[in-house]
Amino acid sequence: MEHVEEGRASLYKSVVSNSSKEMSCYPDFPFPEDYPNFVPNSLFLEYLKLYSTKFNLLRCICFNTTVCSITQRPDFAVSGQWEVVTVSGGKQSSDVFDAVMVCTGFLTNPHLPLDSFPGIQTFKGQYFHSRQYKHPDIFKDKRVLVVGMGNSGTDIAVEASHLAKKVFLSTTGGAWVISRVFDSGYPWDMIFMTRFQNMFRNLLPTPIVSWLISNKMNSWFNHVNYGVAPEDRIQLREPVLNDELPGRIITGKVLIKPSIKEVKENSVVFNNTPEEEPIDVIVFATGYTFAFPFLDESIVKVEDGQASLYKYIFPAHLPKPTLAVIGLIKPLGSMVPTGETQARWVVQVLKGAITLPPPSVMMKEVNERKKNKHSGFGLCYCKALQTDYITYIDDLLTSLNAKPDLRAMLLTDPRLALSIFFGPCSPYHFRLTGPGKWEGARKAILTQWDRTVKVTKTRIVQESPSSFETFLKLFSFLALLVAVFFIFL
Repeated sequence: MEHVEEGRASLYKSVVSNSSKEMSCYPDFPFPEDYPNFVPNSLFLEYLKLYSTKFNLLRCICFNTTVCSITQRPDFAVSGQWEVVTVSGGKQSSDVFDAVMVCTGFLTNPHLPLDSFPGIQTFKGQYFHSRQYKHPDIFKDKRVLVVGMGNSGTDIAVEASHLAKKVFLSTTGGAWVISRVFDSGYPWDMIFMTRFQNMFRNLLPTPIVSWLISNKMNSWFNHVNYGVAPEDRIQLREPVLNDELPGRIITGKVLIKPSIKEVKENSVVFNNTPEEEPIDVIVFATGYTFAFPFLDESIVKVEDGQASLYKYIFPAHLPKPTLAVIGLIKPLGSMVPTGETQARWVVQVLKGAITLPPPSVMMKEVNERKKNKHSGFGLCYCKALQTDYITYIDDLLTSLNAKPDLRAMLLTDPRLALSIFFGPCSPYHFRLTGPGKWEGARKAILTQWDRTVKVTKTRIVQESPSSFETFLKLFSFLALLVAVFFIFL
């Protein structure tokens, strides 16, 4: 869609998933095998259509409907019911629901802090939030400044550099930049997001983990030499996934700059740099805020970029747990299986199969999380809504009685146990057992690498491994077995 709709998320044409298809599918519905490992947004839409057709979901969805308000019924303390007012086709209607799931996400309300950029009102060029961006054509032969080095800002700067006269990318804190193509050419998240690595990281003091992460990030290119290294290397910030940025910097197509000191009529002055840079277009990739305008603040109140939600899902103070928020969380892993697992957990709560703790206990946990106190071990998730993907999912799966029992599995199905522990923490793990168990989960786990290679290996090349390589693989396998033995003991 070319125009940007108010209150809805917006995509630019070239958006490609940052999570690979094996790590970002629904746990019981793999992507088609011929889809690329990182999926363009148009194919992702087709996948969602396939999913909705497979499970006959369209009959349950009311499209083109605006939710105006969600309020408690007078007898809410007993019934837990909600009155939902909607508008569709100009007609307003009111319906009563036994439960509500709010799935609006956090990428709809652009954050545009113009007060932080002195002189912006005098700027005679064009400026807009990255949410408005669709095509790079508007940058042809222009001098472009992109403010903000998140994934969107970096994508836009790289795209603009193919057409613009000059492109500047301004960042305050810097970021780690990684390629989708990771070790041995495999998708980054299939290498990084494993239960073994996650356990190993969480056992190490944070400074050591940060040092290891720094070394790994700099193995592609030295972030300091390219001016993009994060200033705070202890607190984890979402990495920037971009395969082209270092190449655009080294060829002079993108210039990294510090934060803006002042905006003038036709130029910008950066901090710590005396000269003015002529600018025609400014793109503010300054992120998003979120709100729930259809809910009263007494139900869900947003403060400091987060809400008081138990497990990032339930308002902790309600007498009846019949309203849940899905997807208001920022794990390092994919949002699709995260949201799906949250929804499964909510359904079990609504059915009464899972009982939530008393409100006082839930509020205590929420308040502890808001303090952002770090344990001193593992990655430091100290920003609002950030959390450890595998740890969070496993917590929900444990409550669902759906977390794989690796110790028992090591005796009954050692091949699968090793794949789950040392291999990618793919969504199929979440449907191996428990409510909603999928019979195809085991096969999907054991064949995920085959599907990953199939779409890249479009020209068959004969391999001839040496005897040394064979010996090395055998030695590695034996060492792996010994490690597993001691870990599970």
